[in-house]
Amino acid sequence: MLNNKSTIWVKIEAIIIDLMVASIIVIGIIGSINILFGNKIKSAIEVLDMVSINTNSNVVSEIKFNPEKCKIEEYPEYGTRYGNIRIESLDINLPLYYGDKLSILKNGVGQSSGAYFPGEGGSVICMGHNTKTFLYKLPEIKKKAEIVIETTYGEFKYKVDHTKVVNMYDVDELPVQDDEEILMLYTCYPVNGLGHKTDRFVVYAKRVS
Repeated sequence: MLNNKSTIWVKIEAIIIDLMVASIIVIGIIGSINILFGNKIKSAIEVLDMVSINTNSNVVSEIKFNPEKCKIEEYPEYGTRYGNIRIESLDINLPLYYGDKLSILKNGVGQSSGAYFPGEGGSVICMGHNTKTFLYKLPEIKKKAEIVIETTYGEFKYKVDHTKVVNMYDVDELPVQDDEEILMLYTCYPVNGLGHKTDRFVVYAKRVS
């Protein structure tokens, strides 16, 4: 007959064996999932990271700016903060970063790397999350409302011309051009509700100073 200590050790050994078996089963399940659904999981993660709308400019190095309109002596590095964006009518004042990845947008408003910088005379495309600490109020913006972008090299003011709800895959709704400086600021739409949203609420504002 086993004494109490022997009984305890038998139970501990049984628990350890059960944990080892459970670990092997979990590793086997994860391995099977990765083999069967690895590509789909990777695609899902990429969709979650794709907050921004595609633009019709894929090669940033090909974008030419007009030095007579604005000469930027030193461009910010990708992922760094280089200014603020302010909409007083909506009580919005957020940091502005260069870049549009999810890791950047969790800190503030991001600027598309496929467009122009404020002051260069072309399309300025910015985006942010629709949470209450970011651009939740953006759909409430009115025509002619002022949007101010303060950068390390100057301050630029824009007035809202119109707004529009667009599909995130419609690249023609965010044209990259250098004929006129237009700020396009957008967020996921609608701002209420759960789940992945394919629509974006876009504000089109023309530079006034």
